[in-house]
Amino acid sequence: MRREAERLQDILDAIAAIERYAGQGRQAFDKQELIQVWVVHHLQIIGEAANSLSADLMNRYSQVPWSQIIAFRNLVVHEYFRVSLNLVWAIVQNNLPPLKVTIERMLQELGEA
Repeated sequence: MRREAERLQDILDAIAAIERYAGQGRQAFDKQELIQVWVVHHLQIIGEAANSLSADLMNRYSQVPWSQIIAFRNLVVHEYFRVSLNLVWAIVQNNLPPLKVTIERMLQELGEA
């Protein structure tokens, strides 16, 4: 079983992967199906990694919307036909930057423990 620090690193790696292509902008995202699939796939990885974190760790960082992250993963996997590209882009633009900062802090604090 992967350690929590590894799962947190998985989240950071997925955010970095999304940033590589989201940086091309909304127009590229809207026009290129491969970028859309890439981003959704990495959001799914983020949700899967979050779902594997302990309740204790999630409670210590309760400002992170863990249940929403996991729920989006479940939506992508089980109800993919309901996934809105507008929602995906909003998550990338609005939710990933603060999540990245928090995950970096969590990794730093775990490393110091």
